[in-house]
Amino acid sequence: MLHALLLAAALVKAPLDSQVVLHRYASHLLAAEAPKTLIFTYSVSQAGPESIEQSHRVYRSGDLVRDETLQVDGQPLKVKITRITRYRNRYTIENLAPRMTAYAFLFLRAVRSANTYSYVYKAVPLGAVSSFVVLGMTIDGRTFLPSEIRFKSSSAKMSGEGSISFAQSGKYWVPTAVAIRATIAGQPARERITFTSYQFPGRLPKSTFQAPRPLPTPALPEF
Repeated sequence: MLHALLLAAALVKAPLDSQVVLHRYASHLLAAEAPKTLIFTYSVSQAGPESIEQSHRVYRSGDLVRDETLQVDGQPLKVKITRITRYRNRYTIENLAPRMTAYAFLFLRAVRSANTYSYVYKAVPLGAVSSFVVLGMTIDGRTFLPSEIRFKSSSAKMSGEGSISFAQSGKYWVPTAVAIRATIAGQPARERITFTSYQFPGRLPKSTFQAPRPLPTPALPEF
């Protein structure tokens, strides 16, 4: 038993140099492919000035989105609420991962997990600060893509900090969870979103993005 443990420990290489990790991160980020067509489920839990408990299924093809509300406050809906719209997918590493042209990265530590390491960095903006600022990230030691991005966000009525986690699903690197603690109009609020059940079909039929026809109104008999 001891021999097996010593052998397993010997198979784990020492952490890479932090600058080597950043170089690989920049290279792998450029090569990362985002899915154009996907289906997934997300659950959102929000507490604060407005409380929300919902589950949704999303069908996305490019910017076209079909969002079906499946549950509200833990209760399945007998008739799904369907919303068809068009907007950019904001929860992608392409949109959220910090670039070396915009941030300086200060290495904090390497964290061993199983037979590899993750690398934790603090991010320092190089230019003017926007409403969304990356505070730091953790780079996965296998894919050299961010497994977690820590950020702060602010607007006229809201300010808060949070994190977004990523993991591999199929050949893609996708979000798995978002957690935010914020102050909205002076009141504390929190929100958590989890993403599950990813599918990546080659295409979706056009009918996916057509609004469902309303049920016919029953005709009342005349008396």
